[in-house]
Amino acid sequence: MAELSTSRLWLMRVGFVGLALLILFFHLLPLDTVPRRWAPPDLLVAFTFAWVLRRPDYVPVLILALVMLVADLMLQRPPGLQAMLMVLGCEYLKNQTAGLHQASFLGEWMAVGIVLVGITVLNRLILGILAVDPSPLGLNLIQMGLTFLVYPVAVVLSQSLMGVRKLAPGDADALGRARL
Repeated sequence: MAELSTSRLWLMRVGFVGLALLILFFHLLPLDTVPRRWAPPDLLVAFTFAWVLRRPDYVPVLILALVMLVADLMLQRPPGLQAMLMVLGCEYLKNQTAGLHQASFLGEWMAVGIVLVGITVLNRLILGILAVDPSPLGLNLIQMGLTFLVYPVAVVLSQSLMGVRKLAPGDADALGRARL
């Protein structure tokens, strides 16, 4: 039984990395060469938050940091900045999961929205302090808003297609620890 749960844990961790690479692959495809006036939602952020809030053991900090660092490098963002902000945001959400387990989905969605706003503001603030030219504010706000709106879709897809569900209060996690 322990081997089954440990193998499932590692299978889901590899699944998260595969999902992240798939999202990055489609993000990098040159489907449209004309610059857009809007920014699409950040699906990697939405799915990461959905997985972290449902099963934090599937997305450990080291895997999260490496995936986000690869995303920074592939998307030509300042290396490590978005990765650091995502690690901080996800760790904040992980610490809030005890309260969010008892809250409704609306409470969880609002917590994700607050973290999204924090990541966006801190990203622009740090880029400004370092004298790096950030993308236009309008595009950042559009992307943040669309990521917030697409989060419920990421949750539904994670639960229905990938089996990433919250543990019941009496269940044990994949490593056999009882959860409250």
